[in-house]
Amino acid sequence: MKPTLVVFSGLPGTGKTSIARQLIARWPAVYLRIDAIEHALEKAGAQQLIGPEGYLVAYELARSNLALGTSVVADCVNPLEVTRKAWRDVAADTASDVLDVEIVCSDPDEHRRRVEGREADIEGFALPSWEAAIRREYAVWTTPRLVVDSAWVGVAEAAELVLESLLRRSTDN
Repeated sequence: MKPTLVVFSGLPGTGKTSIARQLIARWPAVYLRIDAIEHALEKAGAQQLIGPEGYLVAYELARSNLALGTSVVADCVNPLEVTRKAWRDVAADTASDVLDVEIVCSDPDEHRRRVEGREADIEGFALPSWEAAIRREYAVWTTPRLVVDSAWVGVAEAAELVLESLLRRSTDN
């Protein structure tokens, strides 16, 4: 089976990280989390607000691992067509498959509860407020992807849906 790049996308608080971690527990891959990369850049002394740098680092880490034949799970907001295309380009450059997964939470009350009730799992990392989460720029998707609504499925079930999609794709190729 050729390596696959799985890109988890969605607004903060939808469940991307929880679902990605469940997938990693069931499917061997390198895990790249933009929050961790951006936080490390800030700790290393980046003086300005982090812009595309975190994504640029993640693209290169993904490219290196895919070129070695190792699948990659990327956990990020992935808010713009330019970032989405960049991930697809990484997969194409390494002759890897790609699966875009958009995690949504269609229940606004549940989404708000999650955003306001979560605690950072990265020491010193500041989580976005509800206002920041819902005001974040997030373009409508124009390309195919697997959409998982975390308001209706739990973390384990969501990870299973992604895994089933990966397994189906591997048998179709």
